[in-house]
Amino acid sequence: MDFPGDQWAVILGGSSGFGLATARKLARHGLHLFLVHRDRRGAMARIEPAFAELRALGPRVVTLNADALDATARAQALARLAEEMGAGGRVRLLLHSIAFGNLKLVAPEAPRAAVALPALASALGIDPQRLSGAVDALFADGCDELAALASPPEYPQRAFLDDEDFARTIYSMGTSLLTWTQDLHARGLFAADARVFGLTSEGNTVAWKGYAAVAAAKVALESVSRAMAIELAPHGIRSNVIQAGVTDTPALRAIPGGEHLKAQARLRNPFRRLTTPEDVANVIYLLSLDEAGWINGEVIRVDGGEHVSGAVS
Repeated sequence: MDFPGDQWAVILGGSSGFGLATARKLARHGLHLFLVHRDRRGAMARIEPAFAELRALGPRVVTLNADALDATARAQALARLAEEMGAGGRVRLLLHSIAFGNLKLVAPEAPRAAVALPALASALGIDPQRLSGAVDALFADGCDELAALASPPEYPQRAFLDDEDFARTIYSMGTSLLTWTQDLHARGLFAADARVFGLTSEGNTVAWKGYAAVAAAKVALESVSRAMAIELAPHGIRSNVIQAGVTDTPALRAIPGGEHLKAQARLRNPFRRLTTPEDVANVIYLLSLDEAGWINGEVIRVDGGEHVSGAVS
């Protein structure tokens, strides 16, 4: 095993996506797990088998269905964590994988007439609606090259981002990383060599429709992580952010236009595939090893080269 027998990973958002994939990876290498997740009762029939698989791997697994963003719930979770770890247990790793953000537009979309598809239909002598239906069907079946001709995503046109939307999103997906880190540190629960990870995306620098509040949260997350890297280093805590490539997670599926984002990513990626949660989990595991102790304050891209690919070939 790669970790001492008294060390734990705390994963916020540990029931799906990056959080669950990381839990699996770390459990296979001997790290005990404390997973905080927020799921409806009806979803537990799907989630519990995944938790059972984690327990079968050997390490201890404690799960808590609670709101990680609520101060009372956080205090109760940390008290439970301390009890479960015992006097000698310590947190080696904290992963912030909370995906709770607002996906509204900032303003109504201006009408824009389609040009390419009607022109193509005219050139081919085909009814535009028939051609549009065929394009949409092929795109839905995985023909990514048709993304530009497929029907555009539909965005809600009645409600738009306001101050409260931004505040909630920035806290939940950004600065709450600091809140959890501060509380763990104040209680003396971190190991002498601890690692803290947040998750960001290319939306930190690229504007995607409906992503403005989440993008602001990701930028805040990265800024907070840099501050933590400097101020918590004397306490043995390393802080880094993982920038995953476009990944098919429940969070991405909630974004209007997610299918178009996935198509564009597959076309642009040098390996012609999406990033997977397991790709990210593998890197988080590597960065948690003793040998990675000098990596601190970084935004680490895990995307197979997607971010450096400037044009589709």
